Amino acid sequence: MSINVSVGKAEQDRALWLSTIAFTVCFAVWTIFAIIGLRIKSELGLSDFEFGVLVGTPILTGSLSRLVLGVWADQRGGRFVMFVSMLMGAAATFLLTFAYDYPTFLLAALGIGVAGGSFPAGVTYVSKFFPPEKQGTALGIFGAGNVGAAVTKLLAPMVMVAYGWEAVAQIWALALVVLAFVFYAFTKDDPDLIRRRAEGCQAEPLSAMLVPLRNLQVWRFSLYYFFVFGGFVALALWLPHYYVEVYGLDIVTAGALAAAYSIPGSIFRIVGGRYADTHGARKVMYWALIGSVACTFVLSYPATRYVVQGVDGPIAFSLALGFVPFTVIAFALGFFMSLGKAAIYKHIPHYYPDRVGVVGGVVGLIGGLGGFVIPIAFGIMNDLLGVWTSCFMLLFVISAVSLTWMHFAIRAMDKKAHPELDRPQYLPELEALRAELETLRKASDAAPARRPVGRSAAPAPAE
Repeated sequence: MSINVSVGKAEQDRALWLSTIAFTVCFAVWTIFAIIGLRIKSELGLSDFEFGVLVGTPILTGSLSRLVLGVWADQRGGRFVMFVSMLMGAAATFLLTFAYDYPTFLLAALGIGVAGGSFPAGVTYVSKFFPPEKQGTALGIFGAGNVGAAVTKLLAPMVMVAYGWEAVAQIWALALVVLAFVFYAFTKDDPDLIRRRAEGCQAEPLSAMLVPLRNLQVWRFSLYYFFVFGGFVALALWLPHYYVEVYGLDIVTAGALAAAYSIPGSIFRIVGGRYADTHGARKVMYWALIGSVACTFVLSYPATRYVVQGVDGPIAFSLALGFVPFTVIAFALGFFMSLGKAAIYKHIPHYYPDRVGVVGGVVGLIGGLGGFVIPIAFGIMNDLLGVWTSCFMLLFVISAVSLTWMHFAIRAMDKKAHPELDRPQYLPELEALRAELETLRKASDAAPARRPVGRSAAPAPAE
């Protein structure tokens, strides 16, 4: 017998907002190397490639752990899994202060990444409290916890300048512990988990839970998330370094300007979720990728000096984005990425309501891997090409490929659902013109042949 578990408005709000706050702190910890990594890079004399590896290592751990934590969240409930991952991330962050060389920093960074792995647990937990027609908005609000990256960029530079990077790690670890216990104390298990416990249902085996991963659709969602989330994380980590090196800003100013990218990329995820509920996730995904292609195309153009041979001699001029227009366009890019992140996670509970943790974990894993791989690729391209805007060239290629694949996949699905779309289509005007020409032809064929005036028919030649 199935048991219905009712959820009140107060419980919904408590689960949503405490989960969002907890995830915000997790994300702040997860991206901590975006700021303290600059000081560590200077102290250890790291190359851009080594810096990219250090910054991306927590992203790697957080990505790989998302599938495991997502499966665990489907089995044990997202609330418990999120609580445990927060405590593990806090312990690793505190131990970071004892690192003394590059390998030990990498080891600590691996542990810090578990904090980022809390995302699928939170998605699983929050989605259970809301009906399908409201899940886009709810998950958009939860996903806005990405703003934790901006919190780190705004606050960590000031703490680091005043007290050193070790103080940043200690304070961030303490905040994570406090929020973990607050979250667990003031929330309850999700209604689905309560119902399963009341009915005595056992958790499904891993093999059954992984069945949805056979669907190509899951991997298409993963590709899109590789760009909109992986690209977002990569830029959140890379932009402070970019501002310091390209525009010669100090770390505090660079962190504040980098937050101008991170904040819309997080807060507007709520807007993306709302639009996905009202306009459809597919349409919002088109907006996200088209806008991202346009923004990355403009940002890709390197600072260039031209010399044109004029009438009165050479004319020299240069084209380059100043940091104000650069920040504005980065703001727009963050906005479009936020729409895409919300649209993807609107799809998952709709298509896979009983496998949100598994599917969301895989999609989050691939997206998180983007956050690990892309910063390293940024460093490699800088070292090899020597062009600072090469990072946006890479993002342009990824976004353009994603948009192209999505469009053709959607067209294929539409033709499969509506075979008539695959038949040749004609404009009504052309159909009318064809009918008129056909009528004239038939009339011409039916009319008797007319003999030329003033001439007699010539006799047929003899055989």
